[in-house]
Amino acid sequence: MNKSDSGPLQGLKVIELAHIMAGPVCGRMLADMGAEVIKVERVPEGDAARGFAPPLVEGESAAFMMMNRNKRGIAVNLKHEEGRTIVESLLSDADIVIENYRKGTMERLGLGYEKLREKNPGLIYCEISGFGRTGPYADLGGFDLVAQGYSGLMSITGESTDRPPMKCGPPVTDIGAGILATMGVLAAYAQRLKSGEGQKVDTSLFEAGITLTFWQSAIALATGISPEPMGSAHPLNAPYEAFETSDGWITIGASSESTWQRLPAVLGLKELLEDTRFIKNIDRMRNRMVLYEELAPAFKKRKTDEWLGLLKDAGVPAGPVLDICDMLKHPQTLAREMVVQTKHPSIGPMDTIGFPVKFSETPAKIMNGAPRIGEDTSEVLTELGYSKEEIERLIKEETVIAIT
Repeated sequence: MNKSDSGPLQGLKVIELAHIMAGPVCGRMLADMGAEVIKVERVPEGDAARGFAPPLVEGESAAFMMMNRNKRGIAVNLKHEEGRTIVESLLSDADIVIENYRKGTMERLGLGYEKLREKNPGLIYCEISGFGRTGPYADLGGFDLVAQGYSGLMSITGESTDRPPMKCGPPVTDIGAGILATMGVLAAYAQRLKSGEGQKVDTSLFEAGITLTFWQSAIALATGISPEPMGSAHPLNAPYEAFETSDGWITIGASSESTWQRLPAVLGLKELLEDTRFIKNIDRMRNRMVLYEELAPAFKKRKTDEWLGLLKDAGVPAGPVLDICDMLKHPQTLAREMVVQTKHPSIGPMDTIGFPVKFSETPAKIMNGAPRIGEDTSEVLTELGYSKEEIERLIKEETVIAIT
């Protein structure tokens, strides 16, 4: 697999000792920005995400391929002494290591931060876990569903307290922790450029979930009252939610005073502007359900596209509720290169989600699809100085998996 020739992080070497999602999110973002990311998978099963299916594409998990593009992949048995030696060699000159094993696992393998920094003081050691490496829950594993519950996200997601608890659709604490980890390691790298010293970076799914509760935590801290689920509505602004049209749904963001002033005329409800229940945002929030009942019947009189045209002309923020397939085909998605094509080593050309940050001088580049298990083992071991005969022996002894 070719190394990146583009992106602002060219020259950085990252070792990803991570599986499923939060760690691989961090690794993928670094790889997309040009870092050389070597993903170390377990023997014999590899990353558990390889079993996330359906769908499978020619035997490969679509979910795994989405998370692990642009990476080189090796498979090493860390229960074997020689396997640990291989990883130690990789880490001896690495800039960043990402790991999301349970607390104490890396130390038991002889790959903990304190030991590694003795040989590589500039190493940035990123730990992603369920609840962080300190505190009474530091030993608990990390699962998005559990973290959404603990972080309060499930208490504010859904239609009302009369309905069962609901998680956010995507695994937002996994993804959020991966993004926070990316931010953390790049901040640590910026500090290393000044000091020459690496450091440990520690974040978690729990903290990612808490971070996403900015508005609701602000309300709770100020009032001592926990906000409740509000469907698509906003806890601080109104009208700011989805309304049913004659053929679908539309989202309305008339949350500022200026946009609110424009909305009633479009709906043929100018009298609402004089209604004392709706004069200011604080009034509209106090009477949010009454306001919804006034607005909802009007939206059902036209199709979504008709409303979008009228609201655009009036300067009222609005949009459709697209399904994922429609989103992926949307002209703005394509214009922003958020669906791009890459080449998988066995499947060939395939589409994937693009990189969400655009750089004017050093653009991110999606070069390669996700590696097959052991895709680059032989190549990486050769770079470490292993002979062909030694590699064949390691394969036979099941210390590594390699595609030869």
